Amino acid sequence: MKILMVCLGNICRSPLAEGIMKTKVPENFFVDSAGTISMHEGKHPDKRSIKTAANHNIDISKQRSRPITTADFEIFDKIYCMDIDVMADVVSKTNNEEQRQKVSLFMEVLGDHKNAEVPDPYWGGMEEFENVFQLLEKGCSKIAEQILP
Repeated sequence: MKILMVCLGNICRSPLAEGIMKTKVPENFFVDSAGTISMHEGKHPDKRSIKTAANHNIDISKQRSRPITTADFEIFDKIYCMDIDVMADVVSKTNNEEQRQKVSLFMEVLGDHKNAEVPDPYWGGMEEFENVFQLLEKGCSKIAEQILP
């Protein structure tokens, strides 16, 4: 199983989601993250994301930002988007219905969160990053529950 987490710049939400998801699935699963923009390409996650993850014993410090590519739609089985705008951008890059079916809004895995978004903590402080971590933790736990035997 190959899972891709996507946010805008791939420095806050999706790196956290990648790090959390990797703690929930076996090593033979491939989990990665990407952004819909390339502004931060090659950069490490935001220092606040790294610190928040470290506070929960997860190391995301070696991750590097990258933009989503057309190849990702062939490689990944499931693509989770952090908000509606990101999802619209991701869907616009798909070539067919099979690829579109791989894309979903991350928070919808929790069932009662239709159209709910993972807020972007970039303009906030550590409290916002912790709140995002907790949302991602719940969602990643649910995804693992759904995909693991």
